[in-house]
Amino acid sequence: MAKSRTSKTALSNAKPPSKPTPTHVTRSQHTSVSTRATKSPAPPISRSGPTGRPSKQNACLALLTRPDGATIDDLQSATGWQTHSIRGFLAGTVKKKFGLTLVSSKADGDVRRYRIFNTEA
Repeated sequence: MAKSRTSKTALSNAKPPSKPTPTHVTRSQHTSVSTRATKSPAPPISRSGPTGRPSKQNACLALLTRPDGATIDDLQSATGWQTHSIRGFLAGTVKKKFGLTLVSSKADGDVRRYRIFNTEA
């Protein structure tokens, strides 16, 4: 038995499939993605903390301002950060962002200790 074919006339009477209407966004509808140029710089953070609420950065800074300083293990237990994150915080945030003087010391057979050297006192 032969397969039946649909006739061309049946297809020509069929309604063509509707295309989705394209939506175009005009320039007036665009929103500014980058507001970096209009943002004001962040205010400097005081050593006691910007809001007085506890934060991991404030906990680290409190440990680093102790007379004997803090070890990487001290900072890890206070924040839960990994070692490379603490080193990044010390180099990037403490030294570069806050502009503080960070002193590192290591006695023979002891672990390395970091502390913030206060030049004001």
